[in-house]
Amino acid sequence: MTAPKLIAFDADDTLWPNQPHYDEAEAQLYELLTHYADAAALSQRFNAVQRRDLPLLGYGAKSFIICMVETVISLTEGRVTGTEIQHILDRGKRLLDYPIEPLPDVTEVLQVLQEQGHRLMLLTKGDLFDQESKLARSGLGPYFDHVEIVSEKNEASYQRILQRYGLRPEEFLMIGNSLKSDVLPVARLGARAVHVPYHTTWVMEEVPAEQLVGVDFHRVEALAEVVSYIQALTADEAD
Repeated sequence: MTAPKLIAFDADDTLWPNQPHYDEAEAQLYELLTHYADAAALSQRFNAVQRRDLPLLGYGAKSFIICMVETVISLTEGRVTGTEIQHILDRGKRLLDYPIEPLPDVTEVLQVLQEQGHRLMLLTKGDLFDQESKLARSGLGPYFDHVEIVSEKNEASYQRILQRYGLRPEEFLMIGNSLKSDVLPVARLGARAVHVPYHTTWVMEEVPAEQLVGVDFHRVEALAEVVSYIQALTADEAD
């Protein structure tokens, strides 16, 4: 079995919490706007707007703000007030500068892998400014040999990464919490993927169970487990 020559880590909800901040922002805005519609109706309309606009706006706080404003304007037929829109803008902007605290075991795992001489990459999707700012606030930058911020994580983007770094699929390992973004496209290329579940998943990242049938990937319950998994891959190659 080939040992990985490049180990890539997802960022949001793999290295640091992200979705809980968005869930909290949504809940607060739904409470603010409850006199227009209940939370269920707002959520349903918001998700529909996001699905429609993501190909144009991409991921991150700025897209969240625009989609929320669009949702409320549409749902209220333009009756939403300027003050309420300002509340949406202010709450959304707070998603751009919240403190970044690494999740449990993250720093230790990265340190061990770095000390063992592994080549590490941060591979995330979203707004360039936003993701660079998160990495800087996390303090984890020194652990990574490479940083790649892409607009989408699909087979085409992973294929470009492999070509850019001169890798065969079996020499690449992706670690992340999203089955849609970190596992499926990687496995379809014949590369290795490790799924590290997080307690909450963005609705846009959910994957129907039937799409996972026959997909070859490794699952761990905690990030700390990837160290022994990678050691086993390296030992297999040495044998």
